[in-house]
Amino acid sequence: MSNAVPVLKLKRGEDRRIRGGHPWVFSNEIDNDATPLAKIEPGATVRIHSDRDQFLGHAYVNPHALICARIVGRDAEQVLDRSLIVHRLNVALALRERLSREPYYRLVFGESDGLPGLVLDRYGDILVGQIATRGMEALKKDVEDAVSSVLSPKGLYWKNDSGARDLEQLEPTAEVAFGAVPDEVEVMEAGLRFVAPLRSGQKTGWFYDQTANRARLAHYLWAGARVLDVCSYAGAWAITALAHGAHSATCIDSSAPALSYVERNAAANGMKVKALQADAFDALKNLQEQGERYDVVILDPPAFIKRKKDIPQGQAAYRKLNQLALNLIDRDGLLVSCSCSYHLSPDDLAAAIQGAARHTGRFVQILEAAGQSPDHPVHPAIPETRYLKAFFCRALRDQGT
Repeated sequence: MSNAVPVLKLKRGEDRRIRGGHPWVFSNEIDNDATPLAKIEPGATVRIHSDRDQFLGHAYVNPHALICARIVGRDAEQVLDRSLIVHRLNVALALRERLSREPYYRLVFGESDGLPGLVLDRYGDILVGQIATRGMEALKKDVEDAVSSVLSPKGLYWKNDSGARDLEQLEPTAEVAFGAVPDEVEVMEAGLRFVAPLRSGQKTGWFYDQTANRARLAHYLWAGARVLDVCSYAGAWAITALAHGAHSATCIDSSAPALSYVERNAAANGMKVKALQADAFDALKNLQEQGERYDVVILDPPAFIKRKKDIPQGQAAYRKLNQLALNLIDRDGLLVSCSCSYHLSPDDLAAAIQGAARHTGRFVQILEAAGQSPDHPVHPAIPETRYLKAFFCRALRDQGT
């Protein structure tokens, strides 16, 4: 059966990285004289071979993309089909069930779960998925069948609107794969109940990558703290803070619909949150001018750096945002500074915080450096899978005081 699958051969010396565990094959690594890449149908399954015809893995192909092939399996006898997807889903599910008592988590995180190009988030009986590659798009029906077989959910919704699809020449789509899918999803997190928009919301509706960091926040809070949640979306950080003793919380977001969910989620948990609709930079500046002060400021902005060419401008934006935040923190307070920009390294974010501290005359101690929640596991061979940074910092007026 596997012998019927076409072969894509690498140039001499281009197999070292693949043998080291990296699953991506780039178009300039293909021996086009031996195995013309252009003749392979986008989304087709192939066998990746070295220049000496040694089997390296089963992969799917998109000849029009820079990453022209993504390896899905390295067992020559285990072809890429529905049964393999079922197996990978079961393996992914086993991890998440160890991590969480309730079925609210990222179930599949692309290459890190052996299913490149696929993201699945679970909201109880509802699954929301995103497909980013041509090869996974070709396997969409198999994924749907596998999800139905493994989880038997009430519904699966495809929210295929990520920018990564542009690189694969895929159109954005949004559709119900099967079952009944609501306009909103419910999330249970650390005993708190939230509602978030599904069809009109950001990403898949919720940011599970920050679940572990919101849990960490409780360790640093104290009774009576005044909290400012910047780029709050549906208010998870602020409401978590109130649940652990904070006296008050204010949420800033540019989206009025997002802030309506802040108010609903606060009320559902028996709390009150102040909501400010504004650009984050403008709002922080205005709050300083008004003489407002907070004990805890949380910065969880969208990615300021999406491509390498954005790095200088993005670094300046992170420094400016942290500078504005530090101006609002009282004498001895907490800054939680996050970045989901892969192209901003942890050291660069730390440098932005330190630069902001020096500019504002503050002394900052980094208490903890964290990353994404463990339901977003990191693939050791793919740095791109380690993207989220979160620094928990003590902000003092100046050193020694």
